[in-house]
Amino acid sequence: MDDREFETRAAQALEDLNLKLGAAADRYDLDSDLNGGALVIEFEDPRDRFVISPNSPVRQIWVSAHVQSYKLDWNESRQAFVLASSGESLEQLVAGAIRKRIPDFDL
Repeated sequence: MDDREFETRAAQALEDLNLKLGAAADRYDLDSDLNGGALVIEFEDPRDRFVISPNSPVRQIWVSAHVQSYKLDWNESRQAFVLASSGESLEQLVAGAIRKRIPDFDL
């Protein structure tokens, strides 16, 4: 995958996730904002934030949540960014991280 293809796929993945989070924000105590290519998810009580951003030089999407960092690579067969160690897609990883704060969370 070249740089342009990565940027297109990463932008689409973050836009799709932001749309789903926006719809979920009506039901759960969280806000999401896609700005400058990074997606930020914020929680009010207790105050916390997750940051999801593309890292073009290594062609990965990086997720920072719960004082941990996750690096997801594009998986051609699944057509998704995937965490190699667990096989979770970006959406699955983020939903699981949110469930640690909001147990009944569902995208």
